[in-house]
Amino acid sequence: MKIGYARVSTEEQNLDLQIEALTETGCDRIITDQAKSGATEAESRSGFSKAMELLGDGDLLVVWKLDRVGRSIADLIHLLKLFGDRGIEFRSLTDGIDTTTAGGRLVFHIMGALAEFERDLIQERTKAGLAAARKRGKRLGRPPALTAAQIRHAKDTILAKR
Repeated sequence: MKIGYARVSTEEQNLDLQIEALTETGCDRIITDQAKSGATEAESRSGFSKAMELLGDGDLLVVWKLDRVGRSIADLIHLLKLFGDRGIEFRSLTDGIDTTTAGGRLVFHIMGALAEFERDLIQERTKAGLAAARKRGKRLGRPPALTAAQIRHAKDTILAKR
């Protein structure tokens, strides 16, 4: 089954362009989301949840553009991995990503490798920053709940009761 998914971010935007492109692609079913003012993310993406329920092994999810399905590169990588784990193919009409082709899978894997590389760099910079702060004598973590004077007072009180 080929499922098309279209989404607009505001009530003023129109789904027509996306729906037309998905129809021309031959989608068996097109599911849409129209953002609502003040709606939570779950409410504004209920159509995407419905599409995910319908999709199974061997099915294809088609979107007009990547940003219609994911909010960030990390989000997209997570979704594309989820699709792969469930045997769902993915095609973005305007971005040239089509996991049903060797080239599309290559682009997908390059995106995944870049996202992993970015995560690793962030982790390395964080560790290096923490080590430098420790070396400068900076105390890391939560601040102490009690001052030194409060700790001395508590100890003195405990010892006095013995």
